[in-house]
Amino acid sequence: MTIAVPQFVSLLYVGKMFAKDGLINGYLMKWGWIDNAIPFWTDPLLAKVTIILINVWVGIPYVMLITTGLLMNIPEDLYESARIDGANPWQMFRKITLPYMLFVTGPYLLTSFTGNLNNFNVIYLLNTGSPLSTELTGGAGRTDLLITWLYKLTVNDTNYRMAAVIGIMVFVVTAVISLMVYNILPSVKDEEGFQ
Repeated sequence: MTIAVPQFVSLLYVGKMFAKDGLINGYLMKWGWIDNAIPFWTDPLLAKVTIILINVWVGIPYVMLITTGLLMNIPEDLYESARIDGANPWQMFRKITLPYMLFVTGPYLLTSFTGNLNNFNVIYLLNTGSPLSTELTGGAGRTDLLITWLYKLTVNDTNYRMAAVIGIMVFVVTAVISLMVYNILPSVKDEEGFQ
C-alpha cells in the first residue's frame, strides 16, 4: 500500500487519522476504550514515537523487497557445505547469511541514514514539527529534524544566517559519518570476496 500510494498522500492521510478528532481517537472513544482523545501530536514523547512508527510503516515495503530478494539469492551450496561441516543454524546465520546481507545492503543502509537525516516530508506532512518547544529558538518544535527547523527558519523567521549554519552542519555531520561508514563497509573493502 505504501509503495502504490504516493508518500505525501499517505502521510497527510495518516496525520489526520491520528489527530485529536481523527479516525483513531474517534473509534477508540466510540468503542468505549478511552474517555479522552489521545494527544498523538501534542504530547512530545507520543508524537516522536508515532512519527517513528509511521516512518517504519512507510519504509518497510522497500526493505522487505530488498531483504527477500537477497535471501533468495544466497547460494544454497554455502549452507549445504556448512551443514556437512557440522555448523548449527546460528553459525550459518552469523558466518553466511549476515555477512552476505551486510555486504549487499551496506550501501543501502548508508543512503537510508542520510535520507532520514533529511527526511523533511515525514515530519512536515505529519505534524509540522509540533508541539512547539519553549526552550528552542526559531520556532523549532519538539519533533523537528534539523532540515524542518531549517525550513521554518527560512520561511517563517527569515533567519538566513542561522539556517545557513544549520545547513552546513547537516552537511558536515552527514559527510563525516557517511565517509566513516563507507570506509568500513565490506562491499568497499573486499569487493572481490563475494564474487
